Amino acid sequence: MNILAHACLSAHNDDWLIGNFIGDFIKGNPASERHGLELGVIDGVRLHRAIDTFTDDHPDVAAVRDLLHPRCHKYAGVAVDVFFDHFLATRFASLMGEPLDTFIAYFYGTLQKNSARLPAHAVQLLNGMVRYDWLTGYQTLEGIDRSLKGISRRTVYASGLDTAIVDLNLHYEFIGDRFDHFWPELVAHVQEVGRHA
Repeated sequence: MNILAHACLSAHNDDWLIGNFIGDFIKGNPASERHGLELGVIDGVRLHRAIDTFTDDHPDVAAVRDLLHPRCHKYAGVAVDVFFDHFLATRFASLMGEPLDTFIAYFYGTLQKNSARLPAHAVQLLNGMVRYDWLTGYQTLEGIDRSLKGISRRTVYASGLDTAIVDLNLHYEFIGDRFDHFWPELVAHVQEVGRHA
């Protein structure tokens, strides 16, 4: 669910961006003929998985996940992803060297232009994201709350995500500090993965 992080770590490479966006929709080997993906998109899917593995195993992420577990249980990781996207959105220009709205226009435009290359469920996700401009909303607590409530409506089990904003408000500085420590390490990891792509 950390859509913004996945997107901006694609380094303005359109194929990587597509692969990173559809990563959760591709099961098994992304190079399998059944997926029909181009080489650059395959690399993007692999990058998506490398980001997820690094994130899931990182102690700063684990610390926030543990904090959120009493409310969100097995969905605590989803809340961490959304919260970290909030901190990325609020610090975007300083971290990424361009305004957030400029990047969002590139992101939405590239995926819309290439919608025929996306799985049907990814197109549905994209349409909702653009229609309600999720990524711009990530800058505000109201936007984060709206996103979490939207995810909560789609979970099979009670997730606690509909009230997770309470924990973000209570522990805002702590979660922001964990993001600030985690982010440069993730960027360094992605750069290393990219050198071997």
